[in-house]
Amino acid sequence: MSLLELDDVSVTYRIASGDVPAVRGVSLTLDSGAALGVAGESGSGKSTLAMALLRLLPRDARVSGRILLDGEDVLAMKWGRLRAVRWAEASIVFQGAQHGLNPVRRIGDQIAEPLLVHDLAKPDAARGRVTELLEQVGLPAWRARSYPHELSGGQRQRVMIAMALACSPRLIIADEPTTALDVMVQAQVLTLIKELVAQQGISLIMISHDLSVLADVCDQLAVMYAGRVVEHGPSSEVFHDARHPYSRALAAAFPTVGDPASRMAPKGLGGDPPDPMHLPTGCSFHPRCPVALDECPTLDVELWAAGAGRVAACIHAKPATATAPASAPATEEPA
Repeated sequence: MSLLELDDVSVTYRIASGDVPAVRGVSLTLDSGAALGVAGESGSGKSTLAMALLRLLPRDARVSGRILLDGEDVLAMKWGRLRAVRWAEASIVFQGAQHGLNPVRRIGDQIAEPLLVHDLAKPDAARGRVTELLEQVGLPAWRARSYPHELSGGQRQRVMIAMALACSPRLIIADEPTTALDVMVQAQVLTLIKELVAQQGISLIMISHDLSVLADVCDQLAVMYAGRVVEHGPSSEVFHDARHPYSRALAAAFPTVGDPASRMAPKGLGGDPPDPMHLPTGCSFHPRCPVALDECPTLDVELWAAGAGRVAACIHAKPATATAPASAPATEEPA
């Protein structure tokens, strides 16, 4: 059963010099208990898409399309209903825990706040729930009395995860939860997320630029470029056998452990992401694409079927018999 469905979602920022299309016609489906990874460079639109899911964007952002959470359109919700949905039905782990926590309030009070706001527990019961949540994320109960500056980066990120779990939501959106953490702490946080999702049957949307991280945590992977999904499918297949040249470049940008040649000369991608206000004609990726064809600057390729349960927006992935673009496949509920 689909928990979340994005139908032709677009986000445009209105600024003095004109409109900036940050997300362009994204359609995705997430089933209950499934995990979806969204990858891309900075500026690809992945974080804007994540914020749009709970209407957390600034006022100058215009969102169109439909965002159905358990069949109810988030974009059509009145403020009271939206406030009830946040934290209780869907919560978010923000990028950069240092900026996501109030520096002058104790950790325990911040974790308990969603419970009290949604009237899910009285103060005494909320304190007990805080202790339980801290233990779930691997922190001692006495840390509830600490202030954010007294915790390490990894500990603060664990607190953010505890806050996201406080009201037992069905969906958690994790926006680059391991940014700025060292490799060992990053591995611990990722292991924690995987265990919590598996144990509690929570649906997960995880945002990252690292395909290897997403392939390890998520069932499905969507790769974004210039505001669009350019490839979507099972995460392991997208990571190891990408059908879009941009996906291949992202996967190759990280050195292979144990391979000295890869470590000394990692493969990268030349050029910079396009300016959203001045997107290239045709396929937006063609100026940086190593396998671009003569028709790529004029042919705006949409998502085409690229194998079982896979789609890619590349002329090289287009089946010879295809006559129409394919929709992004639904994320399958794990067995």
